Amino acid sequence: MTEGLRYAYAVVRDTGTPEAALDALTALEEVRGVAGEPVRAVRHLGLAVLAGAVPAEDFDEGPLRRRLEDMAWLEDMARAHQRVVDTAGAESCVIPVRLATVCQGEEGLRRMLATGRERFASALDRLEGRVEWGVKAYAAPPPPQEPPAGAANGPDSPGASDSPDSPDAPGAMSGRDYLRRRKAQRQAAERRWGDTEEDARLVHHTLSGLAERARLHPPQDPRLSGVSDRNVLNAAYLVRREDSAAFAERVGELAGRTPELRVELTGPWAPYSFTDPDETESADETTAPHQTGSAGADR
Repeated sequence: MTEGLRYAYAVVRDTGTPEAALDALTALEEVRGVAGEPVRAVRHLGLAVLAGAVPAEDFDEGPLRRRLEDMAWLEDMARAHQRVVDTAGAESCVIPVRLATVCQGEEGLRRMLATGRERFASALDRLEGRVEWGVKAYAAPPPPQEPPAGAANGPDSPGASDSPDSPDAPGAMSGRDYLRRRKAQRQAAERRWGDTEEDARLVHHTLSGLAERARLHPPQDPRLSGVSDRNVLNAAYLVRREDSAAFAERVGELAGRTPELRVELTGPWAPYSFTDPDETESADETTAPHQTGSAGADR
């Protein structure tokens, strides 16, 4: 069946072999798409798009727009989309297609390949044999502070009937001392944040030297990531497959040398962050972690 809606996942090079022999499809034999559908290849002009048939009641323009406002549904769809792309990309070079790209039948998929042929072919040439690694660094929470002098005479302690602010209260802290202590705490916190951001810059600079390209994404919103620690580095690195083990080992070494940071490594992924040359930075052109500008996927 060639009509109906088709959900596109990724573009690969058409090697001219029978469909069953495509590495990407072989890897996807046990994987289902966003609607639980099998993934097939549609070929055109030396390229092939990995896609699956999806129901109109969920993926036609109007229903899809409403569905995308359902965060739980959107998360499930994004995970299924990524699962297909990353499974296919484990064995061959794939160019991920934007989330929720739906075409009218196989003819619509062929039009997509024809329209983007030059861009897809260029990206496949640039990214052959490369994978993306993600590195996030979080500022480790500060150690618990020692209670100030006189804390034992707080309102819940024995013999604390006098107000702690009263000059007659034993061990009470004056207003001036309190403000001085608060100022010192703020200054210490600012120094700590400065140190962690400098450490994050060092991590990024070091890893950029091991990658062909690097891209900085904005810090993750804790409301979306569920991580309360401050995200001071959110970066992607384009690495040759054969260099991946050395890259991962170096990340581990850097994590051990920067106790103020909690460093997380994810991947290897399909090169989501590097498919568009206009949105790709070379390793020596990246900016400091707090000066990023382009949104990135949560990987």
